[in-house]
Amino acid sequence: MELQYKKADITDIDILTKTRIQVLLAANKLEDSTDMSVVEKESFRYYQKALNNNEHIAYLVFDDNLIVGTGGVSFYNVMPTYHNTTGEKAFIMNMYTHPEYRRRGIAYKTLELLVSEAKARGINHISLEATEIGRPLYEKFGFVQMTDEMVLR
Repeated sequence: MELQYKKADITDIDILTKTRIQVLLAANKLEDSTDMSVVEKESFRYYQKALNNNEHIAYLVFDDNLIVGTGGVSFYNVMPTYHNTTGEKAFIMNMYTHPEYRRRGIAYKTLELLVSEAKARGINHISLEATEIGRPLYEKFGFVQMTDEMVLR
């Protein structure tokens, strides 16, 4: 199996938007018929801005012309802290491997590429949200559960 890992660019915006919707449907255990039109429109807008501003990097994994995996990393800033003096952060997102291609190292390699991109920018504060199915991969890679972060619902 010869897979191609392609760093996405603006010409891939339609593919990125489509895979984003597939990821959200799978991660949220939604029916394929769920109306995602607003999320699709906003995802397209996000990619337009973030890819052009270099605020987001994505990889697409192909087996010939079939997309079998994807992953992205968004870059953002917060106020500097003692443990993060630059305030620069990276957030891994949109990780997905087609079910027929799982357990072949695709997600791990995609994660390596994304983390490498962040570290090349000097960013060491890298986080993500893990689904139940993804948690073992992230733990194997070295991610640990955060205990201090909270969210307002």
